[in-house]
Amino acid sequence: MGTYNEEEAIGTVLDDIERVTDGRAEVVCVDGSSDRTPEIAREHGATVIEQEPQGYGVAVREAVLTPDRPVVVTTDCDDTYPMDRLPDFLDAINDGADVVSGDRLYHGADAMPAFNRLGNQAFAALASLLMGERVHDTTTGMRAYRREVVQDIGWTENTGLSAELLIRPLMRGYDVREEPIEYAERLGETKLDPIEGGAAIAKSIVTVCLEERLRRF
Repeated sequence: MGTYNEEEAIGTVLDDIERVTDGRAEVVCVDGSSDRTPEIAREHGATVIEQEPQGYGVAVREAVLTPDRPVVVTTDCDDTYPMDRLPDFLDAINDGADVVSGDRLYHGADAMPAFNRLGNQAFAALASLLMGERVHDTTTGMRAYRREVVQDIGWTENTGLSAELLIRPLMRGYDVREEPIEYAERLGETKLDPIEGGAAIAKSIVTVCLEERLRRF
């Protein structure tokens, strides 16, 4: 996970991961915080890679490429995602999936601000139109990947990396499955400007879809 000033929630998230995995998960936090987030993460046994804040994609890209485990799981550190569902994601990988993506919108995502919810629905509609294949939540932060998927694809986006991490595998024929999940109200303040960030994500979706279509020729 990429972490940035999440001292309110990071301990809870790491405790939940410890509990549902019986302590078998290797947790990597790529951190650019100015608060106690890295200290708390280390206290909970996580490996912390500190770097200057460079955006969401830079941090998450480093996080997903660092572990040497056969399955890599991403999640946000704001306690919005249900860590109790991690075993279901791993079961789907063991069943043959290459990517398992948490669909926050399936159950309505009532805890999500209405503007953000509308934006995420629009991102999914845009990606579905450009790909020619229906997806429901392109920007979720909770996913599981076979390690070779994240290693074999060159990731290029920053703010829009979450969408890229779904779109490129899907358009390259990997077995990508969306899993409905509950979504909780975040702890702490969001770091993403909804207008500026939303525009960057939409641009990333268009760019990645077009690149993947051109790649086929």
